[in-house]
Amino acid sequence: MPKISDERRTERRKQILDAARRCFAEHGYEGATVARLEQEVGLSRGAIFNYFGSKEDLFVELAVQDSKRISDVWVNEGLEALVREVLELDPAWLGVNLELVRRVRTDRDFRKRVEKRQEALGPINRARVEQAQRDGEFRDDLEPREIGMFVNLVLNGLALLRAQGEEPPRVDLVVELLEDAIGGEARSSTRRRTRP
Repeated sequence: MPKISDERRTERRKQILDAARRCFAEHGYEGATVARLEQEVGLSRGAIFNYFGSKEDLFVELAVQDSKRISDVWVNEGLEALVREVLELDPAWLGVNLELVRRVRTDRDFRKRVEKRQEALGPINRARVEQAQRDGEFRDDLEPREIGMFVNLVLNGLALLRAQGEEPPRVDLVVELLEDAIGGEARSSTRRRTRP
């Protein structure tokens, strides 16, 4: 049997993840049966599970990839880009995110698996907040964890609004409100100078 190139494996893996995201978003975790996954992906269960050991492995991988993507935007592009990313995300991402929240809340073993896979992101996000505090971008009278939790709370709220079909607020308004809450001296002095 011929070996599949690394590039082809990567493409196939992405194909499976993209199709699985749509399937989980539309049908939920339980409703995304293996038969539905096969139909959405266009591959046999053997081919799908050659890349991911189980349906749960596939779902965990989606959760981890989505968290990493959001973290990368936060770390590399900043608060405004992060808010914009969440407000402009594919609706399938929103469906998977809501399903993830439900599963994490109700399935302790699943929660542990996701936390284990995502634990590397914590120090990266914390370092981003600490650097922003040193630069005066974020308040230094709050713990980095508190700032991260607050930003996460706002992002989850925005995602929920979008999932419910609500018109989301403008990016600049959300960023301004976040900066009012967590902005440091550098942000405060800029706002004071530009506001009447």
